[in-house]
Amino acid sequence: MKRLIVRELSFNYGLHTILDQISFELSARQTLALVGPSGCGKSTLLHLLAGLLPSYTGEITQPFGPLAVMFQDPRLMPWKSAETNMAIGLKAIGVPKAERIQRSNEFGLKMGLARQDLKKYPHELSGGMQSRIALARALIIQPELLLLDEPFSALDIGLKHELYALLRQHIELQQMTVVMITHDLMEAVRLADQICVMAPQPGRIIHQLAIASPHSERNNRWIYQKTAELLQNEKIQQSFFQKTNS
Repeated sequence: MKRLIVRELSFNYGLHTILDQISFELSARQTLALVGPSGCGKSTLLHLLAGLLPSYTGEITQPFGPLAVMFQDPRLMPWKSAETNMAIGLKAIGVPKAERIQRSNEFGLKMGLARQDLKKYPHELSGGMQSRIALARALIIQPELLLLDEPFSALDIGLKHELYALLRQHIELQQMTVVMITHDLMEAVRLADQICVMAPQPGRIIHQLAIASPHSERNNRWIYQKTAELLQNEKIQQSFFQKTNS
């Protein structure tokens, strides 16, 4: 079985150490959440996994492909319609135009977009619709590895729950491997199979844990109780409640 392996990964920006000796493993079809406060290098780590930063020390074994990334900002191209934005990844892998427009339309409807919204441009769409399009753009290419950089952090709670459900549905349908970063421990408990808790100055992993409960059994009550339980852990308290200059 394929495994994402990170061994003693460190990254410096000039003389400043951003990440220090990061190590973890993730099996195929599992979801890993990197959790921690601002300034602990979560986004930098995700960029390294995506191959967007070439210079580091340590080892990254990334056997999955294709790969898709969803960022906190939807990053839609303003001169392209919703359906065309969703189809960008399909174009990159050589899918003919007629087929990619058809597939983006079908996928957009599955993501809860109205047919008339698919012809609109980003400035005509709400933030929630833009987030749906960004998620669809990442999922439509059926990635083996999906990287999520806090894509739900700016959304209201109702929309978050809708997108959580859509994401879990597609993770299971497409049997994806997922690495997500978040500062929200409850979000990690809801979505992840493994959690790595990070602390800043420098960014490092201070605690790792697995969540064995099936996703189908994680109702809101269970999620709240599990999150409260984890917040009693001294290592997790160290990450979330220490004072930082970031």
